[in-house]
Amino acid sequence: MYQGFYNLASGMLTQSRNLNVVSNNMVNLQTAGYKRDQMVSSTFQEEMLYRTGRRAKGTQEPLATTSKIRTASRTYVNYDQGSYETTEGIYDFAIGGKGFFCIQTQNGVQYTRNGSFAVDEEGYLVQGENGRVLSTEGQPIRIENENFTVDAYGHITAPAQINADETDPEGTDPEDTGAGGADGNGGILDFGTIRLVDFADYEQLHKEDNGLFSTNQAATPVTGGETQILWKTLEKSNVDMVSEMTAMMSSQRALQSAAQVLKMYDTIMGKSASDVGRV
Repeated sequence: MYQGFYNLASGMLTQSRNLNVVSNNMVNLQTAGYKRDQMVSSTFQEEMLYRTGRRAKGTQEPLATTSKIRTASRTYVNYDQGSYETTEGIYDFAIGGKGFFCIQTQNGVQYTRNGSFAVDEEGYLVQGENGRVLSTEGQPIRIENENFTVDAYGHITAPAQINADETDPEGTDPEDTGAGGADGNGGILDFGTIRLVDFADYEQLHKEDNGLFSTNQAATPVTGGETQILWKTLEKSNVDMVSEMTAMMSSQRALQSAAQVLKMYDTIMGKSASDVGRV
């Protein structure tokens, strides 16, 4: 009788934890670069059942293996590539292939696939409230104007601007166009290259808040090859709404069923203590 309490109570706890994971996936459906979580459950304290007394008390016959409790084993992160969404936002970036952006946070350098960036009051490229985006030189990237372009390697450049009044106060030089560039007097402004890194073992990545990851393993720089940076594009979440809705309904049904049976167990135990106890 008491075995049922262990089975049902552990099942309710496990389904409740799974619902939390599924709900978090659904909430982050529209979060750029979000990677889906999946909880895996396992049995706890498996035991072998024996039957005795058929011929003699000392003779034991193995019947089957049973487990008293089912519990949450761990939560896996699905790192599959999400689809792309063109945004035309000049501070939006997506990684095509493996790799992570490097963010300088208050807790040190952390990593993310979310390329929805912005600039702070000082002109540094930032990832939300998490921190500043790092370059290949390990320094924050400062963008001085919005007239910039980004190539497939994450190199950010812009044409330098020259004031015509400073170069030719009288405005008599016909060759002074007033603007720099690749062919002009000002040349090209180099704001740096966005740093991409990858890791040998994704199992050692720890998922933090706000789509960040932390790890103690060494980061390997990603250069060219199969990985590129897509400008004015975001990587969408790899969460499938249909799959998450199905998993949520399944967990809710299992949780409700376990709760109803648990009430039946409680009623039976009450009857055995009150009615049978009188006899």
